[in-house]
Amino acid sequence: MSSFLMVSITVTMVMYMLAMGLGLMRLLRGPSAQDRVLAVDFLYVVGMLVMLVLAIRYDSDMYFEGALLMVLFGFVGSVALAKFLLRGEVIE
Repeated sequence: MSSFLMVSITVTMVMYMLAMGLGLMRLLRGPSAQDRVLAVDFLYVVGMLVMLVLAIRYDSDMYFEGALLMVLFGFVGSVALAKFLLRGEVIE
């Protein structure tokens, strides 16, 4: 792997960790439940991106499968939280 790619991956990971820190701050300090739901959505998307960068770094397919599962569970969780905030119940 070239040194340019290694530096790019390192810089990308640092930026993603900074973004996750800001998302975590929004999750903890969010003034409303909607802000917290958006922060959770943001965190699982950035987590998925981190896993994809790790897959490129370590040249492994397992990270891609983990990222796919993370997005699937995050989407289902987002739908459940949206229904709960809208109706007050998840299952009718």
